Amino acid sequence: MNEPVVTTQGSTVEEWTRALAESTGSPGGGAGTGLMLAVAASLTSMVAGYSGDDGGEPAGIRTRARALREEALRLADDDASASKAFGAAFRLEPGQERDEAIRRASVDAAASSAVLGERAIAAIDDLAWLATNGNGSLVADVVVAFGALRAAVAGARTNVSFDLGSLRSAGTTLDQVREQHPELWAAVEKLNGAMDRIDELTAAIDHRAAPTDAT
Repeated sequence: MNEPVVTTQGSTVEEWTRALAESTGSPGGGAGTGLMLAVAASLTSMVAGYSGDDGGEPAGIRTRARALREEALRLADDDASASKAFGAAFRLEPGQERDEAIRRASVDAAASSAVLGERAIAAIDDLAWLATNGNGSLVADVVVAFGALRAAVAGARTNVSFDLGSLRSAGTTLDQVREQHPELWAAVEKLNGAMDRIDELTAAIDHRAAPTDAT
């Protein structure tokens, strides 16, 4: 009897995390990246909803965040499918067919993670606006959202980088990878910059917390 398909869009949190805990790789870290982006989007939507309902900037942020939450869950499921193909490619017998399958699966997986990363980067500005102009009572939720967003950016960056690196298993050199996939290669540095920006934004509002780290 076939096991039911587990997806971020149609399963409970308990079902999905149980599937993530299994040694199957689908869902895996890439799908987890999508889930973290959905968490960040959800918190952004919540804070925006408490920050004004007059049709101004908070309303626009909330609309974008709600759309991002849905897209992030879909992208998480897309990444789970890419992970499945990635694992299948490496299980093939050594030879040309395996090498070609690894190339396809690696590039597809890297591209899937790069899309997640792009969506995460695009969400930074809205969260930054809320950090400065949103409901001050919810600043802790903003910081948690930044944490989830950073995890999404870091996950996307790591997966793109390692997926490109896996092309070496198919006989491709890193110089060839850089030449053949310049946009994916450049995405890694762009995501590095996004993590730095999130760290700066988070540090800028840390003084609003209790000085529990003071000695």
